[in-house]
Amino acid sequence: MTSLASDFEKNSGHKVKLVFGSTGKHYAQIHNGAPFDVFFAADIKRPRLLEEEGIAIPGSRFTYAKGKLILWSPMPNYVDSEGEVLRHGSFEHLAIANPNLAPYGRAAREVLQSRGLWDQMKHKSVRGENIGQAFQFVSSGNAELGFVAFSQVKNIDEPIEGSYWEVPQSLYTPIEQQAVLLTDNEAGRSFISYIKSKPALKIIRNHGYEIL
Repeated sequence: MTSLASDFEKNSGHKVKLVFGSTGKHYAQIHNGAPFDVFFAADIKRPRLLEEEGIAIPGSRFTYAKGKLILWSPMPNYVDSEGEVLRHGSFEHLAIANPNLAPYGRAAREVLQSRGLWDQMKHKSVRGENIGQAFQFVSSGNAELGFVAFSQVKNIDEPIEGSYWEVPQSLYTPIEQQAVLLTDNEAGRSFISYIKSKPALKIIRNHGYEIL
């Protein structure tokens, strides 16, 4: 999003102020009158609710990216390509985003449930409020491994540091990410129009997301 905002600003004359946080928390803030113009969520549910509740601009909701979940560790050769480290590894802490607030956390819970490991991992899991905090737990060494977004570890044209398991998308509900316009103004509409453009879609894809 930082790359997208920068590119948009250079070519539009508008300025973008980014506010990062969990999808669930932002949804609550918008409900309480937070002055956001556009909401980029990590799920479908909250933008749809805002539309149904008459808070979002009708007809503005669209999918801008599809997220991918990975199990990652900054340590080389620590996470195997099948994720068996979850069952056989001797780690003490597994980082996940809060399943009740963050779509990536919900996806992580679904993966662990599908492997029959959810209850076993409860005493080992450290929960971030959002996927950003979950990533920080792992990258700082406070957790040996964690479920993070592929986009957080992918650097354009560079190998991924550490080791990871790209979780099969059959193991979790697709993380389709939608945006919605909250304030009907020129800047907001221009930014949404830009996000749908070919240059923006290329940036989104290069940062580890799928596009529909």
